[in-house]
Amino acid sequence: MITNTFIEGLFVYEPKVFGDQRGYFFEGFNKKRFQEESGLTIEFVQDNQSKSSFGVLRGLHFQTKKAAQSKLVRVLSGTVLDVVVDIRKNSATFGKSFSIILSEENKKQLFIPRGLAHGFVVLSPTAEFFYKCDNYYSPQDESGIFYADSALKIDWQIAENQLIISEKDQKLDTLENMKDFFVFE
Repeated sequence: MITNTFIEGLFVYEPKVFGDQRGYFFEGFNKKRFQEESGLTIEFVQDNQSKSSFGVLRGLHFQTKKAAQSKLVRVLSGTVLDVVVDIRKNSATFGKSFSIILSEENKKQLFIPRGLAHGFVVLSPTAEFFYKCDNYYSPQDESGIFYADSALKIDWQIAENQLIISEKDQKLDTLENMKDFFVFE
């Protein structure tokens, strides 16, 4: 099932979960079903996975130019607050953020189109995060927005002194000073 958000192209994807006394089963991704339900023709080319502990904040990341990526993200274990920011010039929601709890319990996935910055913070003791990308990682084209940019008004749901953030992410620029925008089409 697909639920659209207020940001165009960003939607929550909930797979059918079949459970009984043995546990559960669901298709994490079925290309044909995904394309039928979303109306998108996506060719995912890379899968990524990370494991992080409580308070780890990764983001807000994106890739620029020809290396831009759409992503389908989900949590394999634990719970995260997943956050995206629309950085597409001329978009009605430019500079707006959307957040959602993704967890192993709710099995929700978030489809993030190109032109949105993405990040998450771990709310559980640990979390394994998994995502499919429609373009390859390109170190020379990576960019991001400072997670604590006051203009974004993101509530990360964890006290600042409990956050664990890489040095690289602490040095990211604000949206106002960013140079790498996308054009909304």
